[in-house]
Amino acid sequence: MSTDAVVKTKGNSGTKVRMMAQMGMLSAIAVVLMLLEIPLPFAPSFYEIDFSEVPVLIGCFTMGPLAGAIIELLKILLNFAINGTATAGVGEVANFLIGCAFVIPAAVIYKKKRTRTGAIIGMVTGTLFMTFIGCFLNAFVLLPTYAKAFGMPIDALVGMGTAVNSHITSLTTFVIFAVAPFNLLKGFLVSLIVFLIYKKISPILKARI
Repeated sequence: MSTDAVVKTKGNSGTKVRMMAQMGMLSAIAVVLMLLEIPLPFAPSFYEIDFSEVPVLIGCFTMGPLAGAIIELLKILLNFAINGTATAGVGEVANFLIGCAFVIPAAVIYKKKRTRTGAIIGMVTGTLFMTFIGCFLNAFVLLPTYAKAFGMPIDALVGMGTAVNSHITSLTTFVIFAVAPFNLLKGFLVSLIVFLIYKKISPILKARI
């Protein structure tokens, strides 16, 4: 084997090790951020915003969509190990899908157009797609599962929404006036943070070890 081939092999191995280390680090940061939740005045108390998608999206932009999906999965698994589940894993699966619905479209678009405009278009697209998937999964999976897990009818969950937002009178209005704004706000805030810090920290993540 030539010297160049050996160097190339070692370089590829080093890149893979670096990516694995970075994915682990970003996943750990995401788990910590996942534990720091902020309640919202327009939604029931079980809807709280966290910023765990910030490191996931940074990983997506730096290492690609697949790496971002792995970071999202590791985040969910680590949180599951720490806090357990109240929905037999259904909520965790839905959260993984909702998170991926945000970061993967953003990363795919940014990968094709690595500019600020590309990043903005990607994050806006990801936010809208996450909102759509979030509304669908909440209406047909999460809310029915939560109601069953806690032994209460869907109307009781709707009533919790009505208590903080008089516009919520049914499952449909719950999704429109609580779930959709929640995801739109989360997508906007996460995107804003990533937009402000990504260029400053990406050279560190891309630096060769």
